[in-house]
Amino acid sequence: MKKVFLIIIIVLLLICFSCVGLFSFMLTSPSKEGKNVDFTIERGKTYSNIAGVLKEKGLIRNELVYKVYIKLNAPTKGLEAGDYSIKNNLSVKELISELEKGTTSHAKTITVKFLEGKNMRSVIKTINSSFGYSEEDILNKLKDTSYLDTLIKDYWFLTDSIKNKNIYYSLEGYLFPDTYEFYENASIDDIFRKMLSNMEKKLEGYKESVDKSKYSIHEMITLASIIELEAGNASDRKGVAGVFYNRLKSGWSLGSDVTTYYAEKIDNFSRDLKRSELNNCNSYNTRSSCMAGRLPVGPICNPGIESIIATITPTNHKYYYFVADKNGKTYFNETDSGHTSTVSKLKREGLWINYEN
Repeated sequence: MKKVFLIIIIVLLLICFSCVGLFSFMLTSPSKEGKNVDFTIERGKTYSNIAGVLKEKGLIRNELVYKVYIKLNAPTKGLEAGDYSIKNNLSVKELISELEKGTTSHAKTITVKFLEGKNMRSVIKTINSSFGYSEEDILNKLKDTSYLDTLIKDYWFLTDSIKNKNIYYSLEGYLFPDTYEFYENASIDDIFRKMLSNMEKKLEGYKESVDKSKYSIHEMITLASIIELEAGNASDRKGVAGVFYNRLKSGWSLGSDVTTYYAEKIDNFSRDLKRSELNNCNSYNTRSSCMAGRLPVGPICNPGIESIIATITPTNHKYYYFVADKNGKTYFNETDSGHTSTVSKLKREGLWINYEN
């Protein structure tokens, strides 16, 4: 009889310890992402009756456990109605602390514009001038492989390709160029994630096409970044994409000057390229013979949606050459002789683009 009583006591204790352990676990962070979650709390709501909203937004693990915690640990400040932006990697205790700080409705916001076709060096300058983060701070974030792993986990279009040691800037090409509104105290992570989330929305309708392509999403964004800088106008982008795909299929070099400019870190195409630069075997430089049949190691700018769509749905044709005049009009040719003839014609007519040396 004593043994049976002892066994019952032990079982009850184990159940008790298990319940305590489970309760404690339910109070821990529901995610490791550290992603900002935006939500609104209506007037008259209390800490207890917003449990459903917090669970729906992925900010707590369990509604009942959250409510029990509120009963046992009454917040010192009433819940303020308004807009909130809270990270999803907080424990219940930390979450309550953030809720007690009040809404973000009164926080000052700033509008920041990132232009299409600009590379990461331009993005860094914009972030520096708008938020005050140093170039070193931003570059360290881009080089942090643990941080990149969290982004790769959160965004389907990011792959291990962005961690290639030959890539200049890991997120080049993926920060969608647009006009954004940020809180003035936004972190570098907040900035990157907002731009990446925008890219995700833009790509959402094309995911099936991307999955069916023989090219990876990284290769397609890379090609889109070249098209962004090469195509004279939006209507020609699908045709330019077709030229590059034809060259890749035939094992040719893409022969794109803009990749050489990027390889040499020359911005704004401010001068003609030197012969040594054109021939330099660099993993970005598609003018070099060592890059025949290959795309650059990564994107060379942040492309707009038209260039991305052109890469996903190119025009099928037999052209291998194209050139744009100073007015942005693009001319296509099947042969080198035809291309040379077009270039000569443009020079005669004063439509050739001349760079300042």
